[in-house]
Amino acid sequence: MSKLVKNLNSDYMAKARAMAGRLGRDVRVVHVYVEGYDDIAFWRSVLSEFENEALRFEVNVPSRDDLAKGKKVLLSMVDGCGDDMILCMDSDFDYLFENSNAQSQAINSNKYIFQTYVYAIENYFCYPPALRSACVRATKNDMFIFDFEAFMVGYSRAVYDLFLWYVYSAYSGKVKMFPLSDFRNTVSLHFLDIEGNGANTLAWVHRNCERKLKYLEDKYHRFKDAVRKFEPRLRRRGVREDNVFLYMHGHTLLDNVVSVVLDTVCEVLKQMSIDSIRNSSREGITLANELSNYKNTLRAPEEVLTDSVEYRRSEPFLKLRDRVARYVAELSGEVDYSVKEIRMLPEKIEDVQSEYEYSPEDDGDASTGKRGRKSAGKGRRKKSGADRQNG
Repeated sequence: MSKLVKNLNSDYMAKARAMAGRLGRDVRVVHVYVEGYDDIAFWRSVLSEFENEALRFEVNVPSRDDLAKGKKVLLSMVDGCGDDMILCMDSDFDYLFENSNAQSQAINSNKYIFQTYVYAIENYFCYPPALRSACVRATKNDMFIFDFEAFMVGYSRAVYDLFLWYVYSAYSGKVKMFPLSDFRNTVSLHFLDIEGNGANTLAWVHRNCERKLKYLEDKYHRFKDAVRKFEPRLRRRGVREDNVFLYMHGHTLLDNVVSVVLDTVCEVLKQMSIDSIRNSSREGITLANELSNYKNTLRAPEEVLTDSVEYRRSEPFLKLRDRVARYVAELSGEVDYSVKEIRMLPEKIEDVQSEYEYSPEDDGDASTGKRGRKSAGKGRRKKSGADRQNG
């Protein structure tokens, strides 16, 4: 373990707080460590509403001389946690797996570890009620031409049975039975036909999933009953046919599903606005200036997703918020606590964008801590690399 991390623990933070108190700065500072730079803005938005004149959170990545980051690095810091030092991380499958392995048990039972309760923060950003407003912010066109929520529910139902097999393969340790690469290739969208609210696209996804499901059931028929019996376990944790998008691999959802949908719808909305300007009575330089002004207001759809706040009304986020409220109440010595009415964030959550290219192997990369979210305006890119099932 890095010497810097080894010396960082809750006792050290408490002593630093006591020293600050003697110097007249009687504010409790809780040090919060997250997986990577891209996580800082999200966790700051979660914790900031609980700050007051006596309590402040400082969110950062682990301080290590080798600069390593990621979930495994955070888990190596568990022994140092306490009232003045907490860890915040993606759940991956650890929430769904309950206490079935040592890592999941540690994450689910330690009161100083806070998790997303969905697979990753990307799943929150891709929360269906946020997608239409993301299109509006990207294109400055508020015309309703696509029902994102209905489409994502249809998508979830199409991939649900296959998702059960994928989670079971990770849970049982039989990763090669249905690895992430196979799941991603099967459930990814390669096109969106917006006619009929994407009915043709959903039918195509459903056929792909049915073919893969038949293959798995034929080749691994001895596990069919085990998968069926595993389903109630996931349902107890909140998984349903209509919300797989909360619990599936975050980057697969963002890069291979939601980005395809957003890019297609936004392109149509953008072209509608451009056609409207061109069909106006304006001509010459005035028309050119109007077109230029409009194009200068456009933003990349994937960039504006991080501005969304709609996920704050989702069940998993309310569970996370409740956990933080309990922790803060205990910290302040309160016996009773109440979760206040949801306070929406400002219109834009200031996001820390990563310049790094994403490959599946960097999910929780211990050497870089890169999450791989795309830089603004650079479009969708091909991905490569090894698969990660969990953690």
